[in-house]
Amino acid sequence: DEVEDLASVRSAERRVNPGVTNEFLRQIPRLRDVPYHLLVCATNWVSRLDPAFLRPGRFDYVLPVGPPDADARAAIWNRYVTDITDEQIDVDLLVQRTELFTPADIEFAAHKAAQLAFEREHFEGVHHRAMTDEFLAAIEETRPTLTTEMIETFRNDTNTFARS
Repeated sequence: DEVEDLASVRSAERRVNPGVTNEFLRQIPRLRDVPYHLLVCATNWVSRLDPAFLRPGRFDYVLPVGPPDADARAAIWNRYVTDITDEQIDVDLLVQRTELFTPADIEFAAHKAAQLAFEREHFEGVHHRAMTDEFLAAIEETRPTLTTEMIETFRNDTNTFARS
């Protein structure tokens, strides 16, 4: 993960010594010769990687994995909702309200909803399970990691770099 820390564009302002990138590039072909080994690298910013790193022959595939779509967000919400409450939750509404959320954002909002339910139970002195309202309030208090600009950059990078 965060392979751009090892293989960022060499002409860019660097956080890593160019020798590290060069050595990593030299080792990739050697790794290909080792049976039963697979090198998988991940980055959020493929356009920041050194072009030599992305050259065919170094990596056979460049697979974009974008933000979760509605079905993926529903699956993520369902996982947390069933862990937090046995109440009927309007997951479709949660999905609609979390378009720019990453899985980590959804996890944070789900935990926040559980916290809000706990606080309500504590202050009211009666048993209270998280309801849709707590989830919606938690979503409102959660700043999404993604922006529309980031999504557009991802789409452009996908068109430029994807290879499968």
